[in-house]
Amino acid sequence: MNEVIEVVTKKYAQFTGRARRREYWMFTLAYGIVNIILTVLDNALGLSTGNTLNDVGVFSGLFALAMLIPHLAVSVRRLHDTGRSGWWILLGLIPFFGWIALIIFMATDGQAGSNKWGPNPKAPAGRTPVPAQNW
Repeated sequence: MNEVIEVVTKKYAQFTGRARRREYWMFTLAYGIVNIILTVLDNALGLSTGNTLNDVGVFSGLFALAMLIPHLAVSVRRLHDTGRSGWWILLGLIPFFGWIALIIFMATDGQAGSNKWGPNPKAPAGRTPVPAQNW
């Protein structure tokens, strides 16, 4: 849960560096849970634009706007961890196939050692592990 708070407060708009899978998925899980709660609250109070859970309500809409930048930032950092440019996030604009590809990218383990976006976030502070050599 600390990762979620850190993403929203300290790394709100940090598009540089790398994010571990845990940081990304914990943020995504917390975002989904809060969004479901706010959607139910919107519907219970009659603040949604329609009668189904797919409609945007006041609270869930404001929450989505507030979390847009942190969600993009943690997604770009996650792509960096897998060795991809942050521009790959635009793949999400392609319905279905783009979403599936992004889910696979986000679930892929990060590159071992440092890459051009920074040191390995899994490495202990001050140490960068050396990748094993294939003999």
